[in-house]
Amino acid sequence: MNVFVLNCGSSSVKFQIVNTDLELFEGDLDHVVAKGLIEKVGSKESIFKFESEGYELVTGTEPLADHREAILRIRKWMESDDTKITGVLGWHDIHAIGHRVVHGGEKFTKSILINPEVLKQIEECTELAPLHNPANLKGIAACTEIFPSHIPQVAIFDTAFHSTMPEEAYLYALPYEFYEKYKVRSYGFHGTSHRYIAYRYRKITDTPKEKVNIISLHLGNGSSICAIKNGYSTFNSMGMTPLEGLIMGTRCGDIDPGVIEFLYAKGIGDLPAIMNILQKKSGLLGISGVSNDMRDIEKAAIEGNHRAKIALQMFAFRTKRYIGSCLAEMGGADAIVFTAGIGENDVIIRQMICEGMESLGIELDYHLNKLAVKGKCMKISKEKSPRDIYVIPTNEELLLARDAVRVVRDSPREW
Repeated sequence: MNVFVLNCGSSSVKFQIVNTDLELFEGDLDHVVAKGLIEKVGSKESIFKFESEGYELVTGTEPLADHREAILRIRKWMESDDTKITGVLGWHDIHAIGHRVVHGGEKFTKSILINPEVLKQIEECTELAPLHNPANLKGIAACTEIFPSHIPQVAIFDTAFHSTMPEEAYLYALPYEFYEKYKVRSYGFHGTSHRYIAYRYRKITDTPKEKVNIISLHLGNGSSICAIKNGYSTFNSMGMTPLEGLIMGTRCGDIDPGVIEFLYAKGIGDLPAIMNILQKKSGLLGISGVSNDMRDIEKAAIEGNHRAKIALQMFAFRTKRYIGSCLAEMGGADAIVFTAGIGENDVIIRQMICEGMESLGIELDYHLNKLAVKGKCMKISKEKSPRDIYVIPTNEELLLARDAVRVVRDSPREW
């Protein structure tokens, strides 16, 4: 079964075409036959990168006004004579579409077949994720227009994995009526990534799902930590929006809410302007003044940039603090798992996070840590470390594809 997996951002379109075995997921028979990314959608110089199995990367720039034109550009590449995708000659060879949707609120606790009512409910969740859900909806609308109507579309929600969090973990200490009336609570994010890590960990270690007790560290431009107890999410560091929690590329993470009032009183701007600062001008970028890219910050720190050094130290400090709180909440964990762009590739940050955590049973093997780069899946803890430390590359697109297959297979609709 060929699944077109789509992840739409405000100015980007990321996709994969995954050939997935319909019945036997446990065999890992599925594989990516094509993938690509379009950035700067809406500009005169949109950047595209396309790659199909066994062929060289195709790159270029051209004006793409919106998500619809971006997806049409993908189709043009797919169906050109120079592109050979295993089992896919055109749109008619796509059997299902899986859409990443960031926020499902309390409405969606699992992936679901998209229909007009589901679309309406996703739109109702937009106020909870105003920077993300609108872009996801644009991708759905574009595919509805471009693809044949008989091809099913499935929404897979980042928040769904965290629907198992207990009340004490997701409620805020605000008047309870705010939760009852407006659903103000923590929802958690990066759920597809954390769920994949739990799956890969149990496959690697031959651990039954109900005995998976790990702390998953999704560290990238967006970062979150998830406590996974007995196979289920019991805590995620992100909150009602992806702004809460760890320091991120441009997001501030945890701050005193009083800071917002203080900045407003100082004339920094109105509420939208201040929120824009917290979302897009803070985090590693705001602290370092160098970049939101950890590689640039580390280079600057090595060259003696004090603010860059502080940014690294703050990132590690906040991560340590969350690891400690997760261990306390879980009553211990069998493993700490690093994933995502920074978690998978950044030797320095992994070392900074693990240093000083020996009293909590986290003992890093520095030699193995240096070997774990470029998407390697490996154990990097000392042989006698009370808790294992792993690097496991995430693969959100694989779970998006598999969820699409499951939903379509279980749906009464013909496909």
